[in-house]
Amino acid sequence: MISLAGAAGERSPTDFDDFYRVTFPRMVDIARGLSGSRLAAEDLAQDALVAAYRQWPKVGGLDNPGAWVRRVVINKSVSRYRRHLAEAKALVRLRPIRGASPEPLPDDAEEFWRAVRQLSRRQAQAITLHYLEDLPLGEIAEIMEISPNTVKVHLHRGRTTLAELLEEAR
Repeated sequence: MISLAGAAGERSPTDFDDFYRVTFPRMVDIARGLSGSRLAAEDLAQDALVAAYRQWPKVGGLDNPGAWVRRVVINKSVSRYRRHLAEAKALVRLRPIRGASPEPLPDDAEEFWRAVRQLSRRQAQAITLHYLEDLPLGEIAEIMEISPNTVKVHLHRGRTTLAELLEEAR
C-alpha cells in the first residue's frame, strides 16, 4: 500500500496522483458491481475521485481516504440506480397505448420536411407546430415561450426561406 503521508501530515498533488492510480481501478470494480455497466462504473469512479480531488486537503488528511471515496462511489451508484428506476417507471407510465402509432408523413412530404430541417431552429419549430400540429398562433407562442407576433415573424421568414429552398430543389 502506498503511504500518502506528506511532510507534517500534509498531502500534495503528487500524493493525489498516486492515490488516484491505486484507487481508480478498485473504485471502477465497486461501481461496476453496483451498476452492472463498465461505462457507468468508470463515470461513477471518476466522479467520486473528482470529488476527492476538489477536497483533497481534507480527504487526503483522513486516516483512510479510500474509504471516503468508496462511500462516494456507493452513494453515486445508489443515486444512479434510483434515477434510472424513476426514469423506467416514467417511461412505463408514458408509453403509448398498444396499437396507437403516429400517422406516417406522406412520402411526397419528405422534400418539404428536409427543407424545414434546414431552417433556423425557431423557424422550423414554428412551421412544424403550425403545419403539422395545426396549432393556432397563441398556442404556438405559449409552447415556444414567445409572443404571437414573434411567431408570425418566424412563420413569415420560414415560409420565405422554404419557398427559396424548394425552388432550388426543383
